[in-house]
Amino acid sequence: MNKIILVTLLLTLFGCSSEQIKTANTAYPLPVESSTARQHAILSLNSQDEQNSEENLLPRISRYLKQGIASWYGPGFHGKKTATGEIFDMYAMTAAHKTLPIPSYAQITNLTNHRSIIVRINDRGPFVGNKEIDLSYAAAKNLDLGEGNSSTIEIKAISSKQALPKIQQLAATQAKQVFLQVGSFGTAKKAIDLKNKIAASNLPSVNIRSSTYKKSTLYKVQIGPIKSTVNANELNQQLAEIGITNTQFVTESNLSQSSRVIM
Repeated sequence: MNKIILVTLLLTLFGCSSEQIKTANTAYPLPVESSTARQHAILSLNSQDEQNSEENLLPRISRYLKQGIASWYGPGFHGKKTATGEIFDMYAMTAAHKTLPIPSYAQITNLTNHRSIIVRINDRGPFVGNKEIDLSYAAAKNLDLGEGNSSTIEIKAISSKQALPKIQQLAATQAKQVFLQVGSFGTAKKAIDLKNKIAASNLPSVNIRSSTYKKSTLYKVQIGPIKSTVNANELNQQLAEIGITNTQFVTESNLSQSSRVIM
């Protein structure tokens, strides 16, 4: 009799345990990807980490060459954080990619009109459809994606050392200059604080440019123009010594028509 009661009790406990497992499996369903689900984690990389990471990955990413469909994103994400923690600027030459290191650079070529641009990968995506890359509004406009806002493109990963000469070459064809952007903020105060920090270290003079889309204004802190890779490397080293990292190259063509130097 005692054995029967013991067996019955064990079966009951086993049944309860199985039910708990089922509940655990169904209580936390996998997230559903959507056009609004872009960044899943904020990365924190300083310039040395970025350089070491790039050097380790360079042999692999330098062979990355892929063709596919590009799309663009802009107004819905303007002013929000990207996967690197930077504020997304629809007027900057950036892009979202699923697997390329962030941050890193890539050369994008429109295979329809053979236009090429250099973008900085600073976000994750696209998560909808069969798209290979999501370009910022400015990048898509410079690439002339066409009426459907999507085109067949070629993606070629490049190193930061390769990026500056290519950006300067493309900028020269439009009589533009290249700057080093050291920060982008949603408030003027943060931009001014960064400018004052740089000025206190006797570094080159800084400009703050603002661009507004609807009610969202970004304040971009820039140094330049940048004349050479050596100049850029020295400047980045000096900035890193005072804790300013994660810089990026931008050109005047990155800026919206409403963009202006405010101080």
